[in-house]
Amino acid sequence: MMIKKVVLLLLCIQFSFLAKSQEFIPLWQNGKKPNYNGKKVTDSLFNERIWRVATPGIYAFLVPKAENTGTSVLIVPGGGYERLSYLYNGFNFAKWYNGLGINVFVLIHRLPHQADLVNKQIGPVQDAQRAMKLIRSKAAAWNILPDKIGVMGISAGGHVASTLSTHVKDESLVNDTLDKYSCRPDFMVLLSPVITMGKLAHAGSKKNFLGADTTAVNVELFSNELQVTSFTAPTFMVHALNDSTVKVQNSLMFYEALISKKVNASIHIFPQGGHGIRLDENPGSTDLWMNLLELWLKEMKLVTPVTFK
Repeated sequence: MMIKKVVLLLLCIQFSFLAKSQEFIPLWQNGKKPNYNGKKVTDSLFNERIWRVATPGIYAFLVPKAENTGTSVLIVPGGGYERLSYLYNGFNFAKWYNGLGINVFVLIHRLPHQADLVNKQIGPVQDAQRAMKLIRSKAAAWNILPDKIGVMGISAGGHVASTLSTHVKDESLVNDTLDKYSCRPDFMVLLSPVITMGKLAHAGSKKNFLGADTTAVNVELFSNELQVTSFTAPTFMVHALNDSTVKVQNSLMFYEALISKKVNASIHIFPQGGHGIRLDENPGSTDLWMNLLELWLKEMKLVTPVTFK
């Protein structure tokens, strides 16, 4: 028990150091942040979670050229649309992806409860769309392939990610040079994702995201199992049957929608693991999920070595 506490303490120290030293790239320049009502908010960081975001952006974890596959993934942390667990759900996964030669960008997006948003629901996806465009615009400079940029969403971050991959409308247009780039992800990884805003929704995410607008039209619009089309990217999904936070039916409904639209999809439901399955030290067969993800990435030819000049 003491060893585990020491390891946890060392990880926390390491994460805190990374958060301070890792390059942070703002998404919106020259006052062009859309959906802004003029109210000033400040960043709020407490207990290793972000509770309010004044400057949306991405933390970049780039792979050295010699190890680079050219593939990239935008990670959207969880937090019930109330906060962002950017260390545990973001930086922690970044190190694993980097080990496969995959570049990582951890998204810090605005949250629906913020006072500076006009339309509170589209704030997170606007930032996610902008992040995808920003990454594509830097493809040459960062030695990444613009057609191998995916998204990973954990918990409520899975709702942001699946919205990015199911909603065709570009909410991030601001009449600048990034407008010409696509915001569609090329692949998607969803871990314990919030998908629906219907009867099986995660109550906290639904409350924070929809607010008072729980009309049938709005619930349907943001129930992403109902929005799957051929636009939706190939998807890898993981959920635990004993997840008491986000019901496993969220993943099952989304998978059924994917295969009905003939979208390449892989789903893995494990009996144990709870919510937000860990990277390692999971109970029983759940501990295999990272191996399965790695094999899927290889199967999708996303970790093929690339030579950059």
